Amino acid sequence: MKMLKTASFAALAAILVLSGCGSSSSSNENDSTDVNGKMTLNFLTQSSPLAPADPNDKLINKRLEEKMGIHIRWKNFTSDQFVEKRNLAIASGDLPDAVFDAGYSDYDLLKLAKDGVIIPVEDLIEQHMPNFKKVLEQAPEYKAMLTAPDGHIYSFPWIEELGTGKEAIQSVDDLPWINVEWLNKLGLSMPTTTEELKQVLIAFKTKDPNGNGQADEIPLSFIDKPGGEDLAFLYGSFGLGENWDHTVVTNDGKVVFTAADNGYKEAVKYIHDLYQEGLVDIESSQQDWNTYLAKGKDHRYGLYFTWDKANITGMNDKYELMPPLAGPDGHVNVTRTNAIGFDRGRMVITSANKKLEATAKWIDQLYEPLQSIQNNWGTYGDTKQKNIFEYDATKGMLKHLPLEGSAPVEIRQKTNIGGPLAVLNEYYGKYTTRPEDATWRLGLLKKVMVPHMQADHNYPKVFFSIDELDRLSTIETDLFAYVLRKRTEWYQNGKVEEEWPEYLQELNSLGLQEWLQIKQAGYNRNAGK
Repeated sequence: MKMLKTASFAALAAILVLSGCGSSSSSNENDSTDVNGKMTLNFLTQSSPLAPADPNDKLINKRLEEKMGIHIRWKNFTSDQFVEKRNLAIASGDLPDAVFDAGYSDYDLLKLAKDGVIIPVEDLIEQHMPNFKKVLEQAPEYKAMLTAPDGHIYSFPWIEELGTGKEAIQSVDDLPWINVEWLNKLGLSMPTTTEELKQVLIAFKTKDPNGNGQADEIPLSFIDKPGGEDLAFLYGSFGLGENWDHTVVTNDGKVVFTAADNGYKEAVKYIHDLYQEGLVDIESSQQDWNTYLAKGKDHRYGLYFTWDKANITGMNDKYELMPPLAGPDGHVNVTRTNAIGFDRGRMVITSANKKLEATAKWIDQLYEPLQSIQNNWGTYGDTKQKNIFEYDATKGMLKHLPLEGSAPVEIRQKTNIGGPLAVLNEYYGKYTTRPEDATWRLGLLKKVMVPHMQADHNYPKVFFSIDELDRLSTIETDLFAYVLRKRTEWYQNGKVEEEWPEYLQELNSLGLQEWLQIKQAGYNRNAGK
């Protein structure tokens, strides 16, 4: 749905620009007057509510302005409002010079390019961007991923490498964290099967492991939608498993829709059983991040799911990573997410920009290794904020400082600038150290999860054509919503077995077979088949 709405805004923007409504070019020129002798560019952007309202108050941006001699006049919106405000701003016809931390989908990029709202940038890269050219030479796969089906490049990416393949940090997002303090108090072992987990959760519910004499423990909690706080991790015990986009690739290269697999049905039945026993947080189907976080900070969960426990229950010994469980037939599988540290649409230049060379050089600075590292995590030498790094001038290296109990996501939101950047695996040990939380997470993944990943492939970042994206978006709007609705219903009413044939029929009527054909064709193209 988001893609379709964005497309309509892009079309409106094009009409306004072509008709002269809003006087985008002249307005941009008037607003691009120099400030204190510095060239000025107008950027639209987003930031966390925790960050300064004016991005120029961030130390990274202050240093960038001093180094580049370019002043950025920001129009900044908080992340929760940004997509709507971005679309309205573009549709008004009063275009900024660029959109930074843009969050554009592939459909957005192609539609905005087709309508003349954004420009191709491959010539700018070739002529004015040596840092970014070097990144693309070192890792040429990213140039292929950036290039649209029409042969042009329309955006600047965010690239963050931390490990590769199954050992990449993004290989699993919804990790299961279990309360070992409660296990120890009740004399229970770490569960190794789905049945053992059920018995552990029953004990958490009935035996007062927090010792306060009240039945206020929450044996299991999650957020009932695709993402890092979903309980999809448990599906791996029953077959191919599940991930946020319902897509896995078998070892013979076949694209499969997870939510139509028999193992999916068995996993839903298991979770319904947990519901029947009263083991699942009653708020799971409607809670948001803040509600989920509040209960986690009070350590009320027996088992919950998230990327990093430090962000929910803190970096302490009360919770540990639960290993993957054997299902009823002994099957163990960790389903890989279809994620790499790559975002195609992180920054675009609009057709209103009259200072293309300066803009390209400013963006290119973001791809200088030490600059990219700071953009991604935060900076050093800030007397007003907790610092992520200390700078070793002798080695020319940024060293991650200890987190000292701070939530890494909050420090980053306050101090980094995001946007286009590149942090390659070869930078670690040369330009920076690995962050403490990432090193810890990578170690856990390698030890606990990677040995049980059955799939050799995940679904790549295919750049589909606009026609393909049109069909995928149209199909997914109804298909994915139906899958989530039925899953939630089945968790609670347990009718998955009797309704399964009708459900499969409805998936097909919503376009599943066409969706599979498009996804398979994209996979084959990417694999050179």
